[in-house]
Amino acid sequence: MKKQIRELSDDGSSVQITIADERWYIKSQTDKDGNVTSIVEYPSVTWITEHYPKGIGYFKWLANQGWDESRALMEAAGNRGSKVHGAITDLLLGNRIEIDGKLPNSDTREPEEITLEEYEAIMSFADWFKETNPKPIENELVVFNEEYKYAGTADFICEIDGERWLIDFKTGQNIWPSYELQLSAYKHALPSELKPDKLAILQVGYARNRKRFKFTEIEDQFDLFLAARKIWEKECSTVTVFKKDYPVSISLN
Repeated sequence: MKKQIRELSDDGSSVQITIADERWYIKSQTDKDGNVTSIVEYPSVTWITEHYPKGIGYFKWLANQGWDESRALMEAAGNRGSKVHGAITDLLLGNRIEIDGKLPNSDTREPEEITLEEYEAIMSFADWFKETNPKPIENELVVFNEEYKYAGTADFICEIDGERWLIDFKTGQNIWPSYELQLSAYKHALPSELKPDKLAILQVGYARNRKRFKFTEIEDQFDLFLAARKIWEKECSTVTVFKKDYPVSISLN
């Protein structure tokens, strides 16, 4: 979670702590001395797209698994996806991933061993990269849309055969409609000099073909994202970022 500290009193005795969880991004403005003067909160793209209908396939899966089991599976999948994303970032930075290496757990942030399933997903990304030979431009770029007030993290911007692509990495076996909305939202939050020609989802660790990856070009669905944002605004208008005032020190004297 990201924490921002803003001084409240002239004597420096109290501060305001703002913490953004996975639902919020926060952007702060500072004065010439580096003190935070204001904080602006932006709902995350993934939180907004959760309000788009998931389709009958998702609800059938939910019914078959049961609520508790489905939540456990989704949490495990989320941690696996986070670890694989972290490994892909390391690879793009020129680092090496070892089979007996460790990556941080997305919940505890403690390092844990890479599973064989995760390692195979990382291998499949390396295979796609070597086969496609993209020219990296940006990786894990945080973007803000000031007009519609949302924020998110774009996975990968690169050039392939002279065209600029915005690519989202996924470790699941399905492409849900909300994934297309996410990528479209990122596109419309990018500055003009980074606007992509095309959008795509790269599934790594894909079990339904021999390559173990699947690269799927998608259409811009920004109009549907804005519809989901309207639903989010109606349903979540009372939800706020955690914000509380604290003294800067504690003493019994």
